[in-house]
Amino acid sequence: MALVEILSERCKGCGLCVQACPKQNLSIGDKFNASGYNYVVWNDQGCTGCAFCAELCPDIAIRVYRPKKEKQAQKA
Repeated sequence: MALVEILSERCKGCGLCVQACPKQNLSIGDKFNASGYNYVVWNDQGCTGCAFCAELCPDIAIRVYRPKKEKQAQKA
């Protein structure tokens, strides 16, 4: 399962990430940041870590963290 971090002070609430999320885990929130914008909030409902949201964000306000894959045991 992936973890998404929203940098609320950078977000301008454009909604591009909301539209891009295939799992609909993002939405425009009710709270405002210091610049007066409603910022995006993340609701983890099975995030795949695809990072479409972060790729489309024009303000670089989204970070996606994916779990590390375990190394496969080497076969002898």
